Amino acid sequence: MDQYTKQIEIRWADLDPNFHVLHSRYYDFGAYCRMSFFVEHGITPQIMQEQTFGPIIFREECIFKREIAFGDSVIVNFCLTNVSEDFGRWSMVHELWKNNDTLAAMINLDGAWMDTAKRKLTLPPDSIRSLFNDAPRIAGFGGLAK
Repeated sequence: MDQYTKQIEIRWADLDPNFHVLHSRYYDFGAYCRMSFFVEHGITPQIMQEQTFGPIIFREECIFKREIAFGDSVIVNFCLTNVSEDFGRWSMVHELWKNNDTLAAMINLDGAWMDTAKRKLTLPPDSIRSLFNDAPRIAGFGGLAK
């Protein structure tokens, strides 16, 4: 898969008192893109609940480049930047593009999989391994199990 993107509609409620998008909404947009990717590829909250696993985040940072305002068109993408050999840990980046040509922000995150019954780190099921093998990757991708 070459690319995965989601269109975001900026709502009045997304703005802060300076009339640009509130900083925490950028993280929400990344999470929306990430979870949409999983759901659209068969990894639904119901599947995660039934198989007692879910993603957790160790680190998430946003680098703000340009303001996003009410009325701007926003596209968020999803790319893997690294995956451990056993698929247990991963890194991703989301880029937020406004009006098709301006990089507004980059969200970098590191995460893993948690067994939601035992509340401990776990390795993901085969469905995640397969999905991550086919997921969009950033140029200079750090690694993936063979």
